[in-house]
Amino acid sequence: PNKKTDSWNPYVTIKFKPLARSVLPLMEVSLPSTFLRSNACCSRPGSLVNCCGSLPRRKHLLPRISVSPGVQPKVWGGGLKMMSTQSVWTGNESDVTVQRKDFIQPSKLMVCATSQLEETTKGMQKLPFKSDGYNFWTWRGYKIHYVVQGEGLPVLLIHGFGASVFHWRYNVPELAKNFRVFAMDLLGFGLTDKALIDYSANVWRDQVADFVKEVIKDRAILVGNSVGGFTVLFTAASYPDLVSGVALLNASGKFDNPVDMERVQQVKEETVFQRFILGPLKDWVQRQTIMLTFWQAKQPARIQSVLNNVYVDKTNVDNYLVNSIVQPTLDANAGEVYYRLMRQIIFQPSDLTLNKLLAKLSCPLLLVWGDLDPWMGSEKADKINHLYPGASVVRLQAGHCPHDEVPDLVNDALSSWISSLQSVSATVA
Repeated sequence: PNKKTDSWNPYVTIKFKPLARSVLPLMEVSLPSTFLRSNACCSRPGSLVNCCGSLPRRKHLLPRISVSPGVQPKVWGGGLKMMSTQSVWTGNESDVTVQRKDFIQPSKLMVCATSQLEETTKGMQKLPFKSDGYNFWTWRGYKIHYVVQGEGLPVLLIHGFGASVFHWRYNVPELAKNFRVFAMDLLGFGLTDKALIDYSANVWRDQVADFVKEVIKDRAILVGNSVGGFTVLFTAASYPDLVSGVALLNASGKFDNPVDMERVQQVKEETVFQRFILGPLKDWVQRQTIMLTFWQAKQPARIQSVLNNVYVDKTNVDNYLVNSIVQPTLDANAGEVYYRLMRQIIFQPSDLTLNKLLAKLSCPLLLVWGDLDPWMGSEKADKINHLYPGASVVRLQAGHCPHDEVPDLVNDALSSWISSLQSVSATVA
């Protein structure tokens, strides 16, 4: 407050300002002796308005803030957290930490906050972000994070590289209206432990299989996006008794290729000189390169840029999504896990292909494909369908993550397909 003024008005006006190199809006709360409404986004506290440029075309419920001398500010209709200088930001839509110097200035208080919205994409419910997670299951001594909602036929959702259960934010609540829905963070991702192990497709396959055995305790429908799609396909091909159906959403994985097979053989046939002299030098260079890439990849602006590249409709590339990807990178082991994963993917090729897995698959298969995916386009879905002619196919005008970009269409496709499997099972029984 202005020291020359005795009066204190408990209500303030809020305006949004874009924060450089961040998708988060910054709320500036000014505290002069007389509170003017100039440059304000709304005519009264608590009104539903369009933001002043920070997040265009999205409605946000501005909180009403009460400030009294010596009293922590409180918020109605949103969330607020007092800030100090931080090197990183994390949290959810109502709990955000932002890098900022000189937060407290004379006659001015800087806070950062966003409100939790009742509105969601096309009226769908959204899984609330919880920075401390929902449920944990211990597997091989590691804490595995998962979500479960609903009753009925079990459905397990597996995310893609760098994502988490929160990438299924619009799918879990909607599918749970008809099914018992689980979503799990793979080892090394999300809120699951960042284990310092040698990662491979076998690790995640066994994690999914053991989760079905120990937590779900029934045959399940497995649904996966990107590397999660490859993981559920590998699981179904290896453990057919655990799986009643597989749905692939722009799944990763390669097809048979003679050049790739030759490269795998070359790696296996390294000479002593290559293994013990050149190998350590090459490992050092790889580590430095990958760790630099990790530092760049975990920046919020970089994450948003990548997401914008693979989402055709960028409406859902928002704070929630970026935050859910950033937070796990703050773990002390995150950089080392990233290095081990990338080393495995790039420098230690596997001979495990989609051709081999599809040849072993024996359950119903659904392909829900974003045909505009810049990484795994429509031709990949065509080839999978050719290798597994009995598959059901749903084509969408979306990118790499159709379940989050057009969740209503994906939810409808999954619900219809799963219901049809139930009908067939009932008829056979």
